[in-house]
Amino acid sequence: MRTTVTLDADVEQRLREAMHIQGKGFKETLNDALRRGLGATGPTSDGPPFKVESRPLRLRTGLDPAHLRELDDDLEIAEFLRKSARLDEHRQ
Repeated sequence: MRTTVTLDADVEQRLREAMHIQGKGFKETLNDALRRGLGATGPTSDGPPFKVESRPLRLRTGLDPAHLRELDDDLEIAEFLRKSARLDEHRQ
């Protein structure tokens, strides 16, 4: 198959280095690189697929799980301000 490909500058440089090191031409070096790259996209493990099972949160009525991160942020800010105020008191 004939096609036109526009290579990024860093890819072109690496391809030229590989051509020089391997003593091969552009077509052969590019095909080898593509074969290696495309072959590397397969599964990386022979083990069973990783699964995550969900469980109910059983939150109290009125707690919105979507806002728990916001609550955590507010608590972290409050703690930071409390510590900053204590440091300011010690400096005076």
